[in-house]
Amino acid sequence: MSKNKILSLENLKKITNREKTKGKKIVLCHGTFDLLHIGHIKHFEEAKKMADKLIVTVTPDVYVNKGPKRPFFKEKHRLEAIAALDVVDFVALNEYPTAVNTIKKLKPNYYCKGPDYQNYKNDISGEILNEINATKKSGGKVVYTKDITFSSSRLINSFISTQSSSQKMLFNKIKKKYNFSKIRNLVESIKKIKVLVIGEVIIDQYFFCEAIGKSGKEPVLALKDIKNEHYLGGAGAICRHISSFCNKITLLSMVGEKGEFIKDIKKSLPKNVKFNFIKKENSPTIIKKRFLDNISYNKMLGVYSLNDDLLTKKDEKKFIKLLKKLISNHDLVITSDYGHGLISKNSAKLISKYSKYLALNAQINAANIGYHSMRNYKNVDCVIINENEIKHELRDKNSSTKFLMKKLSSSQKINNLVVTRGIRGALLYNRIKNKFTACEAFADNAVDKIGAGDALLSIIALFFKKGLTNELSLLAGSLAAAQSAETIGNKESVNKTKILKTLEHILK
Repeated sequence: MSKNKILSLENLKKITNREKTKGKKIVLCHGTFDLLHIGHIKHFEEAKKMADKLIVTVTPDVYVNKGPKRPFFKEKHRLEAIAALDVVDFVALNEYPTAVNTIKKLKPNYYCKGPDYQNYKNDISGEILNEINATKKSGGKVVYTKDITFSSSRLINSFISTQSSSQKMLFNKIKKKYNFSKIRNLVESIKKIKVLVIGEVIIDQYFFCEAIGKSGKEPVLALKDIKNEHYLGGAGAICRHISSFCNKITLLSMVGEKGEFIKDIKKSLPKNVKFNFIKKENSPTIIKKRFLDNISYNKMLGVYSLNDDLLTKKDEKKFIKLLKKLISNHDLVITSDYGHGLISKNSAKLISKYSKYLALNAQINAANIGYHSMRNYKNVDCVIINENEIKHELRDKNSSTKFLMKKLSSSQKINNLVVTRGIRGALLYNRIKNKFTACEAFADNAVDKIGAGDALLSIIALFFKKGLTNELSLLAGSLAAAQSAETIGNKESVNKTKILKTLEHILK
């Protein structure tokens, strides 16, 4: 019988309209309801007293933003649990990230929230205010229950093992230093940091294909082009990642001699990013084409359009002039050196010398392996490198990662060195304190790891510059990397609200 209560939003709309024509009052409750508890039941009971029919809408799994391994209970089971309550008349799975469109569709007489939502200024996403406005415009009234409240996240964190022992240790260290309100205020204050991003801008082109078989006359795989998407990658992606955190960002990069894609690049950059560039002689704007299977997203082929020769003396002079003009006016310099010719040894020395705070990612990739090195940089505040890269950098495949981290940190005078280790997460070494901090990976559904290192670098650099602890900085950076890995390439930028909401829930 309880399953008959579970309806689609369209059918629920028909029922609410029918009931309202009969003069019946409708009250709507909305939420995730991940762990149904006595607080929810009291909330529903109080809401039902306000109207004739109580309907409940539930956030779908895809829109639940409460941290790793959440929701704990999938949407099907959350719907069934609520439908089993006698006090609830109907329940539906919401089709949107928030309740705003649902409120507009159902037009309830009352939209009911718990007492902890009365101060909507505490809502990180700002959606509560949008829901209030939607209710009023639909002719309804927002009401709040007064009974006791519990936090599903706190109950899950306390009594259900969704976190490993190492994660619990990391979270507990953070909670001893910060409460969430303090973290939120510190993150909001990051907006004052003026950031200079240096590195090659890359146009990422993804071609989603279907394999149709071997060519009839040659041993060549034939592909059918299904669709293609273009994203701003490289240093441009870093600017997008930090754009919601910082008010003022400057990008120093290069484009091709003919200025290809300049309009697209500027259009893709957020409004708070100022683009400074040189036009590299005898070069195209860098394009990286990747051909993927349309179903599995497995990469089949990469085709790069680039000239990775170093800048001519004339172009380097222009670049250094811009560099010297910009670098002193910024609090933080994030350099992502892809080894495609923008940054020479001389430029790297200048960046190292004049940066007030320098964060670096000097990547090894298919175009530069065997030639590119981060040894051009010294006295760096923060470096991101993956486990294979550090072994390649030190020409040592047998020593332990921790040994290599200490060795590289000492030789290059790196204060904070982060080594990414794929599904095993990231390891941070602080040279000054001679201390290691580990953080497990958080991507539950990794789709594409391209760009994850830049995402991690972007956020951890801001947190380090702000003076936040190693544990909190590494956690925030790892959450950013997880966000990036769950989408294709640099399709989506890091979402500050999502990171804050995740921190809020996992630190309860």
